[in-house]
Amino acid sequence: MTNSVSSPYTIDAFFAGVGGIELGFTQTGEFRVVYANEFDKNARKTYAENNPETPLDGRDIHDVNPNEIPDSDVIMGGFPCQAFSIAGYRKGFEDERGDLFFELLKMIKSKRPRVVFIENVKNLVTHDHGNTFKVIREALVENDYYIKWKVLNGKEYGNIPQNRERIYVVGFDSKEDYDRFIFPEPIKLTKTLHDIIDFHNKKDEKYYYRKGKQPFYDKLVPEITSQETAYQWRRQYVRANKSNVLPTLTANMGTGGHNVPLILTDSGEIRKLTPKETFNGQGYPKEFKLPKDESNGQLYKQAGNSVVVPVIKRIAEKICVAIDNQPYKEEKRESGKYALIYSEIDSKFEGRSYVKAYSDSMKDLKNIINNSDIPLISDKEYLKLIQKKQKSEFYMIEEL
Repeated sequence: MTNSVSSPYTIDAFFAGVGGIELGFTQTGEFRVVYANEFDKNARKTYAENNPETPLDGRDIHDVNPNEIPDSDVIMGGFPCQAFSIAGYRKGFEDERGDLFFELLKMIKSKRPRVVFIENVKNLVTHDHGNTFKVIREALVENDYYIKWKVLNGKEYGNIPQNRERIYVVGFDSKEDYDRFIFPEPIKLTKTLHDIIDFHNKKDEKYYYRKGKQPFYDKLVPEITSQETAYQWRRQYVRANKSNVLPTLTANMGTGGHNVPLILTDSGEIRKLTPKETFNGQGYPKEFKLPKDESNGQLYKQAGNSVVVPVIKRIAEKICVAIDNQPYKEEKRESGKYALIYSEIDSKFEGRSYVKAYSDSMKDLKNIINNSDIPLISDKEYLKLIQKKQKSEFYMIEEL
């Protein structure tokens, strides 16, 4: 597909949540969502309220046949990250949610979009000593995608005062698109907590912490003293965010509410953020609607599961630079019993990878390596390598 002003690039979105990734893309004016899939009924309610025109499929992704969804330029998804995060006890692919990546891959293989976009927790890179991301990386490149990945922090790349590190994986069907794509550069953080939190006006009483209401209230008072800082009650103590930004917002803000950041109001009272303020902390625009009949617990969960929208928008803009007004035709698929995979890692949290060649002969692939300065490494050497933070370039051979 080619782009024009009247016909922007199309998106099929999976694990859509409340639509944060799609919002970042559509804010560029160059993308429109033609299909979205989200299993959680509460997240769907918020999604539908803000995107009434978008076809929204509420089925489990396991039940979706790729033939039932429209072709698109981009397939995207932030597949549930609990399976790969510290909060989810790092069960990875053994967790029943860990196979959801492969359901997303099924859609990618069938639809062959020009661009693939994946967002996940930073710990995806290091989970299971690097094995988990190795599986994901190789699955994408063995299906002929050229991928780049990088961990970006919302406060450094989105001008949003939240400490939120996430990995972004961008894959291209075309080597030329891949070569043109670069991740955005860091930008100065100019926004403060005062831009996203209302310290002045009275809120509903349920947001306030009071003497006699919370048994730990007396421990909060001597610690919560500044309006430049967000705080959290951590079971036995008060934790202040030393960077004067919000701590990472989490899905479990919706369970009991004790993980919702606390602030000191102008009136000297202590309260937790409202759900709207947590969405502000993810960079959602003021006009983003929260359903009035949705519980606060669900809204906190939705915000914690979401993304820093301005970071997504900046990456989407860079994708546009790579593909706008560029000739494109789907590349011819090669085949072979073995794949020679090239990877370059700038650090533990940034790199790129693609299949250099396929062959039925291991000897042919080794000849390519022998005629280059790039070493061939084993799985064991790879896992050692990614624990280090040094730049490296290497080949691996995988049997298909």
